[in-house]
Amino acid sequence: MLLIRGGTVIDGTGAPGRITDVLIQGDRIASLGDLGDVAADRVIDASGRCVTPGFIDTHSHGSPLETPGFENFLAMGATTICLGQDGESPGLRDLTAWMASVDAAEPGPNVALFVGHATVREASGAGLAPDATPDQLARMGELVAEAMEVGCFGLTTGLEYNGGRPASMEELVTVARPVGERGGVVMSHMRTEDDDTIEASIRELLDQCRGGGAAAHVSHIKVVYGHGAARAEEILALLDEARESGMQVTADIYPYLASHTGIGIVFPDWALPPNDFDEAVATRREDLEAHLRERVTLRNGPEATLFTSGQWTGRTLAEVAEELGKPFEDVLIDDIRPGRASGAYFVMDQELQDRLLVDPHVMICSDGSPGMRHPRGYGTFARIIRDHVRERGLLSLEEAIRKMTSLPAETIDLAGRGRIAPGMAADVLVFDPAAVRDLATFEEPHLLAEGFDLVIVNGRIVRENGQFTGVRAGRMLRRVAGD
Repeated sequence: MLLIRGGTVIDGTGAPGRITDVLIQGDRIASLGDLGDVAADRVIDASGRCVTPGFIDTHSHGSPLETPGFENFLAMGATTICLGQDGESPGLRDLTAWMASVDAAEPGPNVALFVGHATVREASGAGLAPDATPDQLARMGELVAEAMEVGCFGLTTGLEYNGGRPASMEELVTVARPVGERGGVVMSHMRTEDDDTIEASIRELLDQCRGGGAAAHVSHIKVVYGHGAARAEEILALLDEARESGMQVTADIYPYLASHTGIGIVFPDWALPPNDFDEAVATRREDLEAHLRERVTLRNGPEATLFTSGQWTGRTLAEVAEELGKPFEDVLIDDIRPGRASGAYFVMDQELQDRLLVDPHVMICSDGSPGMRHPRGYGTFARIIRDHVRERGLLSLEEAIRKMTSLPAETIDLAGRGRIAPGMAADVLVFDPAAVRDLATFEEPHLLAEGFDLVIVNGRIVRENGQFTGVRAGRMLRRVAGD
């Protein structure tokens, strides 16, 4: 047994913190209260520190088979991560075996899996075809149902990417229906997040989930090149309206003003697969140049694109264009091309994103991974406490903790996690909020967060006083198993 004595327990519900003891027995929280007479194998004095549930990252990337430790997540307090994002998920041929492999790999944090629409589309035989056949649609529905039955928590889409872009509303409803029938959630990287088209994207998600009877969740909500809190209010009003009609509608967000994805995001559909890029260049180069000039300029210019992979990692598109002595659109066409680089794109407005973040239905995610060259994969949850709570006061500590614990647990039906209460899973953090810091930057994106003194996963200490203990105690969570 492990006794955490005298800490300020912030239980994850948003209620004010209170000083009390927490007893952990096995992988569960056994009791709370004045437990002074309880004999324990180890007693930790948490006086002057907070005791909270471990954080739940609703949008994460990475492979638990290749990098099972996921130290970047644990160091910033994330004890559960959600994989299978943006329409891409692993192991469809035998998800049961894949999940067993994750358990055997002994992941650092808990892993919850979503089934990806693009993966399902590929497996159905539709691939990148503009229209799926009736048989392919039926197969997609079957595959999603099978994934839900073996333990997936819902479906993800990546409609801005090649694998999801062809989907019609009929197809989207078809894959949402088995999710809705089983009480799951559809998480969507929407078709576009641009300021002039985001409402249409939100309505598409809402129509999909309304038709399929599923909960709707906007992944990494943002308004690209939008400005101001008033604009955020307009976006939130759409979500509120759907919620008032009886739908479950939520969103997640990361606390950075730069997104991260492949450079293909700035190219037009007609120059991306299944279309032939070289043919597009040969026959429509002037159109392509004009599109790229307009698109990149609208996204705050070439100075706002920072390459994070490939030959020019760490340099902006403007810097590369200057070095090569040619317009940035020609650099993109001749030297970069879609699919050959990823980048961080400084396309968001602080006031707008702040307003989205503080909405009570918006939770925190990292959208990060161990290898991604973006600080969000190493700093997100620490940054919320340092910046949004401690330095700028946008959130109370209790509300910030709720957004990182019980809100995501309730959203994806992660039963038994996300709160400090008897019977709940012992995913627990002990920390001094004044000492929590995110260290990762765009120049050095892989620096671990500091300040989470004790990270406990399923009752076992995995990180203590800034050092990993060598214990990996995470589990493959399966929705049908009651997790």
